[in-house]
Amino acid sequence: MRRIMLLLLLPLILSAAKVDYLRWESGMTYLSFLSKNDLPSRPLYWNLDREDQILTEEIYSGVGYQILRDENSTIEQVLIPISDELQLHVYKDNNNSYKFEAIPVIYVTKHLSFTTTIQSNPSSAIYKATHSKRAMSAFISGFRKSINFSLHVQKDDPIVMIYDQKYRFGKPFSMPRLQLAKIRLHGKWHGIYLGADERYYDAKGHEVEGFLLGNPVKGARISSGFTRRRWHPVLHKYRAHLGIDYAAPRGTPIHAAGAGTIIELRRSRSYGNLTKIRHADGYMTLYAHQKKFRAGMRRGKRVKKGEVIGYVGTTGLSSGPHLHFGLYKHNRAINPRSVIQVTTKKLKGAKRKQFQEIVKRYDKEAEAILAENRQIDRESDFDTVCYVKHDKFDTQGEGDAAVRK
Repeated sequence: MRRIMLLLLLPLILSAAKVDYLRWESGMTYLSFLSKNDLPSRPLYWNLDREDQILTEEIYSGVGYQILRDENSTIEQVLIPISDELQLHVYKDNNNSYKFEAIPVIYVTKHLSFTTTIQSNPSSAIYKATHSKRAMSAFISGFRKSINFSLHVQKDDPIVMIYDQKYRFGKPFSMPRLQLAKIRLHGKWHGIYLGADERYYDAKGHEVEGFLLGNPVKGARISSGFTRRRWHPVLHKYRAHLGIDYAAPRGTPIHAAGAGTIIELRRSRSYGNLTKIRHADGYMTLYAHQKKFRAGMRRGKRVKKGEVIGYVGTTGLSSGPHLHFGLYKHNRAINPRSVIQVTTKKLKGAKRKQFQEIVKRYDKEAEAILAENRQIDRESDFDTVCYVKHDKFDTQGEGDAAVRK
């Protein structure tokens, strides 16, 4: 029977329990986290299957995670997001034994829109209106290649923005999904619109995304694709593969998918020889299971698009020689195939006609936002919540209850 997640908000007060809201420290690994918190590594890592062990490598620096402790400060549960869709769940079962699983991230999405005017610069105006650095970053990044905000903006220039924001435990979670960003400069409107293909275009249908990728292993076969979240009907657990596997012979050169700076170069328990490269516009690429790094590669080194950075291998938890290639934007895993070898384009024909309808719809909504002088409501945070495991639902799967503290 298909697994049913029972998510209940219960009006209970955990008077003796405590929930810690923390940020994942830079350089901390999942294994070091277990050791730091006196959690047993054998059931929570060493006894896991290969896919679950690899998922622990997807924890990214700065992510917010939660620890629920009982009245004796003993850890009852831990929730660590690894993507927008999936989180790692460590918990005590009814036998007082620690267990590990991957479960969906539970969030709500709010559709937000507002208008404001510039007093000094767009960044401060957007932050004052939203109190969101993420919303501010999304707006500025969208216009980075088309407008020099230090030269062209004037006081009282209007801004309109429409976006979706996910909330987890009452806090903004992940980057907003920008749908429309508009600014009027010297009497002329400039806009960025989300198209039906989830790419961004100006009002004339020219793509505005600036980062282009090359294939990291030339001529390689894709042996495993990208999945954010998938329920395995046989194993009865959630699976995710936050990247693409390229099968190739040992020693095949690995090329940097884009120009950037190496931010990590190390040996990992699960990913083997691992390289991470930071690119412009919040992008990061990951290259795992390498046989070895190319000589001269080091943290802080600038690399060019197409430059050889290492060689295909089978280090770490790997069943055969391949490159696991990951692509992230603002720490959010995205499908590399949606970006690789796609050139900046201009919409034509039926796609352009469809896009113009999108532009009309968003422009009409923008006019309403301006006419209403719409602002984002200042809402108090949601109640503090944590997840409670209910084994009584095991006949149909598992039940998790989000409980007010």
